[in-house]
Amino acid sequence: MKRILLAALLLVLCSIGSSRENPEPGQGFINVPGGPVWYKVTGSGPGIPLLTLHGGPGGTSCGYSRLETLGNERPIVRYDQLGAGRSGRPDDPSLWQVSRFVEELHVVRQALGLEQMHLLGHSWGGALAAAYVLDKGTDGIASVVFSSPLLSTRLWIEDANFLRSQLPEDVQQTLTEHEEAGTTDSEEYQAASEVFYERHVSGGPRSKHPAACDGAPWSQFVYETMWGPTEFHATGTLLEFDVTDRLQEIDVPVLFIAGQFDEARPERVAEFQKLIPGSKLTVILDAAHETLSKKPDEYRNVIEAFFDAVEDKKRHE
Repeated sequence: MKRILLAALLLVLCSIGSSRENPEPGQGFINVPGGPVWYKVTGSGPGIPLLTLHGGPGGTSCGYSRLETLGNERPIVRYDQLGAGRSGRPDDPSLWQVSRFVEELHVVRQALGLEQMHLLGHSWGGALAAAYVLDKGTDGIASVVFSSPLLSTRLWIEDANFLRSQLPEDVQQTLTEHEEAGTTDSEEYQAASEVFYERHVSGGPRSKHPAACDGAPWSQFVYETMWGPTEFHATGTLLEFDVTDRLQEIDVPVLFIAGQFDEARPERVAEFQKLIPGSKLTVILDAAHETLSKKPDEYRNVIEAFFDAVEDKKRHE
């Protein structure tokens, strides 16, 4: 009888110690405001799950397949935001607002039972991460990673103009002429834009897309509706986006990441980092905006060290 009671007590203690249940590996669809979104959970490690938010807007989550090797440490969760990738593609223009993407994220989180999670947003995903925690609060958010984030369209364009001023004169002239003429869909404009992209987005020749990207195309429509024709020419619904005056409200551990030649300039990201007490900044050398595809090992090491430190501190609180 004593052995039975002891065994029962151990079961109770174990259940208390493991009250957090991580999502099971797998993939599927979740219905969110506006339609279905596709998600994938990789790994069953014991750590707090990581939920990733891809860039764009209109991008896809397949680039985060490069993080799936971390699944032994914690579940890696990615999903294609509505309108792109393997998710539904409604044609209702009223859907492409920050507030709806915040609600979409909240529904995904609830459906997957992510009571605790690390949140990582890259580029536009950083804007979404900030909007989410500022709207929904930080309860259950173990940490936030702002990877080359868009946190102010005004400042983003200011930095883009600075970087454009360093391009060859003929490239600058071509960009300006076509923007003023409204012919940004011309081949000449696209070719001139590529000079900027190679310097400050891909950081050299573009990396080959992971196999996970096959059959998961991005959406030019969502991108242009919310942002504009190029990274440095904003005309869409994000034109007035700015959360810099509220960053100090984020009260969980925060890590900023930027590439050395990033269009999200490291100097600007350092200014954002100073607005959040206790936050950290890592600049990945010899990389531009696409830090994960350019330096995947370094990127993984940086975020995993950060998550380990956050979780170690939580265990000792």
